[in-house]
Amino acid sequence: MSDSPIDTAAVERLLNDFADPETGRGLKQMDQVVDVSINDEQLDVTIGLTSYSAPLWEETRQSLTEQLQSKLPGKAQVRVQVVEHERPAQPIGGIGLTVKSVIAVGSGKGGVGKSTIAASLALGLKRAGAKVGLMDADVYGPSIPHLLGVDEKPTATAEKRLQPVESDGLKLMSMGFLVDPKEAVIWRGPMLHGVITQFLRDTDWGDLDYLIIDMPPGTGDISLTLSQLLPLTGAVVVCTPQDVALLDAVKAVAMFRKVNIPLLGIVENMSYFLCPDNGKRYEIFGSGGARRKAEELEVPFLGEVPIQIAIRERGDAGETAGNFADQESAPYFDRICYSLVKNIASSKAADPPMPSLSVL
Repeated sequence: MSDSPIDTAAVERLLNDFADPETGRGLKQMDQVVDVSINDEQLDVTIGLTSYSAPLWEETRQSLTEQLQSKLPGKAQVRVQVVEHERPAQPIGGIGLTVKSVIAVGSGKGGVGKSTIAASLALGLKRAGAKVGLMDADVYGPSIPHLLGVDEKPTATAEKRLQPVESDGLKLMSMGFLVDPKEAVIWRGPMLHGVITQFLRDTDWGDLDYLIIDMPPGTGDISLTLSQLLPLTGAVVVCTPQDVALLDAVKAVAMFRKVNIPLLGIVENMSYFLCPDNGKRYEIFGSGGARRKAEELEVPFLGEVPIQIAIRERGDAGETAGNFADQESAPYFDRICYSLVKNIASSKAADPPMPSLSVL
């Protein structure tokens, strides 16, 4: 090893400075450098990354490879391998919920496809390899059971905790599982607060990387309940391009800011219609309004989803997960999931949070 042209000290420094996507801290500092092997002009590095950052694994591997390569002689070869690093979530909010990020998906008005985007975020993160739960906080109009084609009833444990319904590894909880679809929920605010608290505190979610919460439309008191119960990583606002929808989206952004919930981004749904017959693009609700409004409000723009007949048909049929198997639909949803996780990682790298201490 002493005769190798590879600068071992430079490799060690770079691994020490290279940020873990989840924590923003150096890989060596977080004990995520599994192995380093130098053989003449060949460098092999194995790093551990958590399932939380699963959507960024390949990008992280490529970035580390390029950075190592730039520090080595021209003939040196670098190979970086990623394996999973276990790091359980810590309880948050004093209610026993073990999750690393809680993300609310809201909108200023109904009918903009908020639940479809919430379900797709959860499905996309799960598909990438993260441990994900999806909670339907729209008590009056729960859509998640229908969108995912699930009609099971949650069971209770001996400790009287609700077991979330599972759909292909995605953990779900919704009022739609507890109330007949033909029945209306007619509750006042305190009862809403109670059921949201129960969904968070008394559901056996297990160890999660992400809990996606599908919020009711508008600026009601569910946001206040969430802000009081636990620290949210942030909120995603869904809107459509036309001005009247953007007015409501601005109110949603203002509401989240008022209750001190960070804004993680804006998604523009129904951006345009690409006609399958002639390939022509029709901007039915306008064009780019959400992107411009995101820039104006200094909120990240996560991506757009066009009007596609297949997306609507799959949602009606309870097959929203099929959007990720469709090469016409999947890139839009994959981009939104990637942008969300990438923005969170960039924020942590810029200002790494203090490590949490476990009390024994």
